[in-house]
Amino acid sequence: MLLSLVIPCYNEEESIPLLLPALDSAHSELTGRGHQVEVILVDDGSRDQSPALLREATEARPFLRVIRLSRNFGQTAAMAAGFADAAGEVVIPLDADMQNDPADIPLLLAKLDEGYDVVSGWRKDRQDKAVTRKIPSQIANRLISRISGVRLHDYGCTLKAYRRDAMQGVHLYGEMHRFIPIYAAWHGARVTEIPVRHHPRRRGATKYGLGRVPNVLLDLMVVRFLWSYGTKPIHLFGKFGLASIAMAFLAFFAAVYFKVWGGKSFVQTPLPVLCVMFFLFGGLSILTGLLAELLMRTYHEAAHSPTFVVREIYRAGAAQAPVRLTAVRS
Repeated sequence: MLLSLVIPCYNEEESIPLLLPALDSAHSELTGRGHQVEVILVDDGSRDQSPALLREATEARPFLRVIRLSRNFGQTAAMAAGFADAAGEVVIPLDADMQNDPADIPLLLAKLDEGYDVVSGWRKDRQDKAVTRKIPSQIANRLISRISGVRLHDYGCTLKAYRRDAMQGVHLYGEMHRFIPIYAAWHGARVTEIPVRHHPRRRGATKYGLGRVPNVLLDLMVVRFLWSYGTKPIHLFGKFGLASIAMAFLAFFAAVYFKVWGGKSFVQTPLPVLCVMFFLFGGLSILTGLLAELLMRTYHEAAHSPTFVVREIYRAGAAQAPVRLTAVRS
């Protein structure tokens, strides 16, 4: 089996001398188990000596190649570049700071052999600061699990193993690399997690902090919206619009009631203004839903993206590999 290790790297000149020997050891162990291994290091616009160190590292390591991005695009974009270049049947991302341990990769592969499509690492004994890293992460993980329905303890752990089939149709934007298990599960992949080792950062400084929390929450909203209403946005905007129009009629009838039986003119209550505002909000919401429907249908037609996923096809009592069927639009 061909394995692709994808490692995003940004200003890690102090960690690279530690990372390379660990990759050499992992490569030797995995090839000794009969696997072919390629390692893809994605330099995300580093401004230190990382590019020179990585270029030098490729001279003595035929299994290693480096993709250097033109500027710092962020971890998700760096992962997307590595995934796009990877040829392996199994893709395994990990961090370059040596907090993930490449020696745990065989554990992930063993779990894949049990029939899973995605195996996520769980930093059960996480070696990070409690206030700025561990506690916010625990809160975020519980929130993500509750909203998505995919129960994992540690979405933020980069060390994961994905079968290539489980990543088909997954496009990464923003900070969404951590949500790949959710996308995979929603497309029918079998997802699990196992505890992995986590080491304290020995060199360099972390690139992450509390500033990422709002980004993660906003991306989670996008993920949930795309899953629930990605092919039917009018159901969300339309329901809100109809509710607003209903509130407009209630405000109108209340204003009439106070005018006729309450002895109050229209200008003495805010009800006429509320009636107009609710009606306008409702109409605009429905129009937004219609525009969203046009956009999503245009996207699916242009990308030839079906609205379903086929796991297997049975003929004459035998399972066959799924083929790409023409999607029936709804």
